[in-house]
Amino acid sequence: MTNEPRMRSQLADRATELVASRQPFVRATVVRAQSPTSARPGDSAIILSDGTIEGFVGGHCAKESVRTAAFTTLRDGEAMLLRVLPDDSAVFPETPGAQLTINPCLSGGALEIFLEPHLPTAVIEVVGDTPVAEAVAALAETVGFAVGRSLPGRVPEGAIAVIVSTHGHDEPECIRAALDAGVGFIGLVASRVRGGSVLDAMNLTPPERARIHTPVGVEIGARTAAEIGLSIVAGIVAAIRVDGVVAGDAEPIDAPATALDPICGMTVVVLPTTAHLRADGVDYWFCSQGCRDRYAAQVGQA
Repeated sequence: MTNEPRMRSQLADRATELVASRQPFVRATVVRAQSPTSARPGDSAIILSDGTIEGFVGGHCAKESVRTAAFTTLRDGEAMLLRVLPDDSAVFPETPGAQLTINPCLSGGALEIFLEPHLPTAVIEVVGDTPVAEAVAALAETVGFAVGRSLPGRVPEGAIAVIVSTHGHDEPECIRAALDAGVGFIGLVASRVRGGSVLDAMNLTPPERARIHTPVGVEIGARTAAEIGLSIVAGIVAAIRVDGVVAGDAEPIDAPATALDPICGMTVVVLPTTAHLRADGVDYWFCSQGCRDRYAAQVGQA
């Protein structure tokens, strides 16, 4: 089965919709297929964080291998080349960086499927229209962050940092909103004396105070607004990559429960739609209805 132009267009539109709504997903594309297999190079699908698959990358057994691998790419944020083989023979030449899955449930053939995770871009909320605020906003986008400008008011969903640069306007209100929203990195652009005075007047708890940085930014001897903006963005990057005090590119994806199919030995993701059988008080899950029916016959249960 090959993808028609209409299906490709529908998947492209769906991917655009998911990006706009900040939903994580994986785009899977068949890059190589050896007969007999129902998938063909160019077939593709979108896998959502709840395990839903939209599109086509092969039959039931291949889909389960892709679904399981997709959760790994969402967790790690790294693309993957998945090699799905029907047994332990090296059907394809070894590919550095590829993950090998032996899938005894396949009826033959072999597949290579490229999995690319799409995770929501982390948001930095910038408050104010000062030269420093504008510099932070511009540099943050250059580094790869999304920039929100909704405060004072509502902190945007997914904000990992809030930078307040308002020359004294609405500072306590913006800081409190960021604290209440659970933002891990809050920066107040102010001198050490004035910043300390603002925070002292807010009656903060020690954990809340630890999340607020003032003066904000790493020490680089910055003088101009652009240099100060650079030091602030560098401080946010350091908090993510070095200190680990705030989340990085996206909220972590919870790993789904998995189970071994007792018939074929395949690892399957346990979802409401996964083939299931309860026998002698024990729950079993299967890659397909066929494996489920075979096991039911073995244990004498319909």
